[in-house]
Amino acid sequence: MNWRVSIGSILIAMLTSMPAFSQPASQPQTAIQDDSRAAVDVELVIAVDISYSVDPDDLAAQREGFAKAIVSEEFLRALRAGPVGKIALTYFEWSSTKDQKIIVPWRQIDGPEAAEAVAAEIMKAPIRRGSRTSISSAIRFAMSLFEQTPYRGSRQVIDIAGDGPNSNGDPVAAARDAALQKGIVITGQPVMTNATTPDPTDFQHIDHIDWYYEDCVIGGPGSFVVPITDREHFKEAIRTKLALEVAGHTPERIPAPSAETKPRVLCTIGEKLWQQRWNTTSPATSSPAAKVPVANSPANQDDALKKEDALLAKKIKGVCRGC
Repeated sequence: MNWRVSIGSILIAMLTSMPAFSQPASQPQTAIQDDSRAAVDVELVIAVDISYSVDPDDLAAQREGFAKAIVSEEFLRALRAGPVGKIALTYFEWSSTKDQKIIVPWRQIDGPEAAEAVAAEIMKAPIRRGSRTSISSAIRFAMSLFEQTPYRGSRQVIDIAGDGPNSNGDPVAAARDAALQKGIVITGQPVMTNATTPDPTDFQHIDHIDWYYEDCVIGGPGSFVVPITDREHFKEAIRTKLALEVAGHTPERIPAPSAETKPRVLCTIGEKLWQQRWNTTSPATSSPAAKVPVANSPANQDDALKKEDALLAKKIKGVCRGC
């Protein structure tokens, strides 16, 4: 079952006690089956959205938030509570189907010194931005990283943060389901700092990106979301979420709809919004050739629309719940 977590309701409990480490319902199935790999409690992939829809201040806050979370007492306490007392972590940033950049390759964290080193790696990389939003490609890229890890954990978790729906690449639910079949758990951190006053030029804004993440992105035993609704609690939310993932535990919370429930937000809403934009907006160009009447004739526009509709329908048909 998936869960929504409120940081205000769990931070005090985390500070006062660390619950017993929970074991997953199923073991991860990776391409590497060498038992000589170094044992860790969890293999954690952090995947952070850097698309242009993310506010520059939020990009900086995310970086700093993850760096500070990794050296926080809550995180280190969760680390020590595990049977092995070590985790493996890698951090990458993503936007479109072909834009995934590893900021921190696989690193073992076994205490404060290693945590400080990883935090420094996160902070020293230049902040960058990218176009489009392909959550599905980020998930598939994360899956490939598990196949390359030199560590062996009893759990594999993808922590994915973003502020918009999938609009590029495969349908997000198809990528999610592929990860779940391998025993990977996906947790989410929807960024909603612009939820109340969206940029009018952000045509892919949806009111409930938290619902979208709950219904279409996350999955697996113990999966949950920690929405970031204001910048004041940005770093606190990241710290809370990482500690929960390392501990393999989530406290009392409000359940999200089950897999049998129809999503509250269409899982292909991002693709449809993108298609709608380009079906109604003409390319801006000063080229005389683009002004030839036949190029913008109703017949040609109708043919292009039909091709786009057919391509989208073929891509999403039968592959995701709620399509």
